[in-house]
Amino acid sequence: MELRQLRYFLKAAETLNFSEASKELFITQSTLSQQIRQLERELGVSLFQRNSHEVLLTENGEHLLPYARKTIIDADTCVESMNDLKEMIGGTLNIGVTYTFSPLLTDSLLEFMKSYPKVKLNIYYKPMTELMDMLQQREVDFVLAFKPTRRYEHIESHVLFNNRLNVVVNESHPLAGHKSVSLSELERYDIALPTLGLQARNTFDDICSNTDHEYNVRIELNDVSILLKLIRETSYVTVLAETTIHDEEKLIGIPLDGVNDNMEGCVHLLKNAYVKNSAREFYRLLSESNSIKKYSALADLI
Repeated sequence: MELRQLRYFLKAAETLNFSEASKELFITQSTLSQQIRQLERELGVSLFQRNSHEVLLTENGEHLLPYARKTIIDADTCVESMNDLKEMIGGTLNIGVTYTFSPLLTDSLLEFMKSYPKVKLNIYYKPMTELMDMLQQREVDFVLAFKPTRRYEHIESHVLFNNRLNVVVNESHPLAGHKSVSLSELERYDIALPTLGLQARNTFDDICSNTDHEYNVRIELNDVSILLKLIRETSYVTVLAETTIHDEEKLIGIPLDGVNDNMEGCVHLLKNAYVKNSAREFYRLLSESNSIKKYSALADLI
């Protein structure tokens, strides 16, 4: 049994599509099928049930899946650990960041790049669900995002700060001078919201789910930068995490009144996976940054 075969099996099990799995592995479909058949022959069992319409894991395949995943993680951990010991701080650091977190990273990124010029940084800005999938597939080393409402079995979350929702308007808007805004007051204004799936929208929808408020939602956007530009230039109102407008000019954030809107900003890691020295150092710089300290007392990191 080879690690390569287990990697192929794992990707095929995750996608349940040999064509898609082979593309993601950068091999031909025939190579993937051949290696899976060889693994099946060695184990003496069938791992997949195939027909013209679908691919399914057999009972044996389901049983092998957690062992294969742990073996691959352990093997990657060994390699990463040895590289870290050899190079100390070096190599590549892959970071997944949600749009809400991005305003908080600038100072830490600049400091890290100055202190560790040998580390190549790859930053991925995507919705949280996509980033969590990337983390589980080890395409990123960690994810910076709010704590998800659903549980991820193979991911652990460490709270970095607490955050609240804000009603966001431009500085000339009638609400700009308010100390807080109630849900009922929002009914008076045209609203632009982040799309479903973004954490601020999920939290806002959860708050409103047990109320009878009706809002005039004129537009939904999955691009936060465009959403903020729209708020600057119109009388629209939006609802976002307060960190989203960190250092943003001509925008005012106003707390929602009388709602439970606490959102925990977290560092998300793959359970039992090796944490690179470069990742630990990035955590330290981030935790000590003024951007993070502004929003809450820090929780202990790894």
